[in-house]
This record gives sequence, C-alpha cells and structure tokens, in this order.
Amino acid sequence: MPQIWMTYDELATLSGCSAAEARMQAMHLSLDRRKSRDGNTRVKLNLALMARFFETVREAEFDLDDAITALRDAHRQMSGVLSTNQPSLRRGVA
Repeated sequence: MPQIWMTYDELATLSGCSAAEARMQAMHLSLDRRKSRDGNTRVKLNLALMARFFETVREAEFDLDDAITALRDAHRQMSGVLSTNQPSLRRGVA
C-alpha cells in the first residue's frame, strides 16, 4: 500500500481550507504525523484523502500521458545516440 505524506499547507490545498484547519482535520481523523528532517510536520493520508489526491492529479490541466510519452521519446533519442556503433561517438576508438 503506497503512503502519501503531506505538510499541513499541502493538505490545506487538497482540502480547500487553511493550514490550521488542515491540522485540526488531521487530528480529528487521527492521521499519523511525523516531523520531517526539513522541520515540517507531515501527515500520512488515509484512503479517502489519497483517493481525493489521485483525483486531483487526474484532473490536472496538463496531459500526463502526453508528458510520459514525450519523456520516453526523449529517452529513446538520447539512448540511441549513445548506443550507436559509429566510431566517432565511441570512447577510446580512434
């Protein structure tokens, strides 16, 4: 089961409330809370909040599938240059 941890500010954005209200919500829902190394307290989302988070990702303005396809195409192009057998592109070959 994946875990998603958010700061109170991030949870507030997800829930459409203030950070103080998000903190109260986390306490009311008995969400696990931990102080991170960066000094921020983070809460672990429960299943309902994770579902809401994933829904917001799906509804984002940019098309995630197109972004993934573009990254894969860039990777193929870059790895194709590195794997060619052209002497000018290989190290240690004169």
